[in-house]
Amino acid sequence: MGRSSKDKRDVYYRLAKEEGWRARSAFKLLQINEEFEIFEGVTKVVDLCAAPGSWSQVLSRKLRCNAENPEDIKIVAVDLQAMASLPGVTQIQGDITKISTAEKIISYFQGESADLVVCDGAPDVTGLHDLDEYIQAQLLLAALNITTHLLKKGGTFVAKIFRGKDVTLLYSQLKIFFKKVTVAKPRSSRNSSIEAFAVCEEYDPPEDYVPNMMNPLLDLQYDDFNQLTGVNRLIVPFVACGDLSAFDSDRTYPLQLKDAENYAYRPPTQVPIDPPYKEAVMLKRQNKLAKPEFQISHVTPTGSSAHHTDKSLSGESNTTTIDCESEKLQLSDSNIEQL
Repeated sequence: MGRSSKDKRDVYYRLAKEEGWRARSAFKLLQINEEFEIFEGVTKVVDLCAAPGSWSQVLSRKLRCNAENPEDIKIVAVDLQAMASLPGVTQIQGDITKISTAEKIISYFQGESADLVVCDGAPDVTGLHDLDEYIQAQLLLAALNITTHLLKKGGTFVAKIFRGKDVTLLYSQLKIFFKKVTVAKPRSSRNSSIEAFAVCEEYDPPEDYVPNMMNPLLDLQYDDFNQLTGVNRLIVPFVACGDLSAFDSDRTYPLQLKDAENYAYRPPTQVPIDPPYKEAVMLKRQNKLAKPEFQISHVTPTGSSAHHTDKSLSGESNTTTIDCESEKLQLSDSNIEQL
């Protein structure tokens, strides 16, 4: 019942399993490509924060299938976590804030630069939009730092952002390196989410710019970004990707989308290979996550003939009586130690 309910709630979650994608986020990159044609002429691409690999999967299918020689397509996926292998995708388990990671990518490209860099990374959200937006901006700028080492002039950079009241500063920093910056909202991205994607085209760094990992990220030197004026304040175009015929990610659809087909549950295309919650699941199966039970003895009025004692988990135990003017509170010795 739970599985069917989850399938019914999110049509893109269901379609991802039907089409063999590792996650529903694959549709976001597909819809961005439909709008901006970011895959055109691309032979070398880097997927930052790639796990579990849905965007790398899209890159592998679309670029390799359309190429005359699939071996000419070079795709590098980078993440701190390991992920299951994909055809034609080279994995690097590393930190995108380290220069050594950039050097490994460049060595795989044999000294050449990438045509496209994508990043669908995001922190574990807290629900506090201001904090989530700030942390996501830090991640995006870290991705931008390593992108300046990897991307060729005229290349494209696509990264997830959280739109908030202070996002203007982020747009301004992206505009320094790219001639064209657009915010895209794919149809598969929920309207209730502040998530969007910055599509940065025509990479053109400032003259005499030397890529480095020491570029300052967002700090506390700014007070109100909305006070920026003139060239410092940018109005970035906003584009909704996907036409009205696409499924609405906020709507609930029936399980049977096609009249001629019956609904059948499909397991995830690729289950996590080393999830952080694996140890907790194992402990739960062994019933080692259960909270210890303890009892507090009854409160009896002073002078009452009835005298209650508790039984601890290990059996009978002595009781301690505390005088509280008109009442006596009885606690077992073993329970006092637990409390």
